[in-house]
Amino acid sequence: MANPIFRNSETFNGRPAPTQAQQQFQSRWGQQSGFQGQPPQGYQPPQAHQQQAPAGGVMTLDDVIAKSAATLLLVFVAAAATFVLLPPQFLFPALIGSALVGFVTVLLVAGRHTIPVGGVMFYAAVEGVFVGAISKFFETMFEGIVVSAVLATFVAAGATLAAYKFFNIRVTPRFRKMVFIGTAAMAGVFLVNLVLALFGIDTGIRDVGSGAGLLSIAVSVLAVGLAVFNLIVDFDFVERGIATRAPATESWRAAFGITVTMVWLYVEILRILSYVRD
Repeated sequence: MANPIFRNSETFNGRPAPTQAQQQFQSRWGQQSGFQGQPPQGYQPPQAHQQQAPAGGVMTLDDVIAKSAATLLLVFVAAAATFVLLPPQFLFPALIGSALVGFVTVLLVAGRHTIPVGGVMFYAAVEGVFVGAISKFFETMFEGIVVSAVLATFVAAGATLAAYKFFNIRVTPRFRKMVFIGTAAMAGVFLVNLVLALFGIDTGIRDVGSGAGLLSIAVSVLAVGLAVFNLIVDFDFVERGIATRAPATESWRAAFGITVTMVWLYVEILRILSYVRD
């Protein structure tokens, strides 16, 4: 699995949780037979195989779209406010601080069994500050690059979704494993590069502007490719959640995961566009 946000949710991995009726049947089976755990394979009461809807309703595609739109809108509003109002002297503190807070928030929120709505919205606000700060950094060097990057990000996401649906792309366990390994390796490289940069060592893999070397360009292209692959895996997880009749609250997990991937895709596209600007 590539996106850690979906990793702790059984409903997004094709393993629906037992319904209340199934749990009651398993309890009665243990009391009547003297055995604990699941009844023998094939032994089910009438209609036991039919999964009842959760009390709060089930997740639908409309729910996921609405909540994803809400989180992305909050990212946009916070980014716009940061872009316009942030004084230049606070640009790098805001950039580094929001990146660290956002990273920690992802780890804390993704690890919860039930995704807290407040945590998702807090992450969206923090990532909005990060997006606004990094956008302002690039815009000061390359005028007009932010608008191009925003358009390119949504075009890339839309094209990915269209390809996923119309070409009937099937996400296999091997594909998920390869995306996860590639993403983890890329994250490790970025982390090492950040630590070395703090000590004044330039590895040349994360440059900005037309003076970037072939290594920087290759790494950025690979990062965009991995972000797109992660988006495909996210779409697959959403379909799995809908198919397994996940609780309606899990639509927030889906929105959270898609928002994380979209922010990553935007940042990488922003960097790539800087390579072809004077």
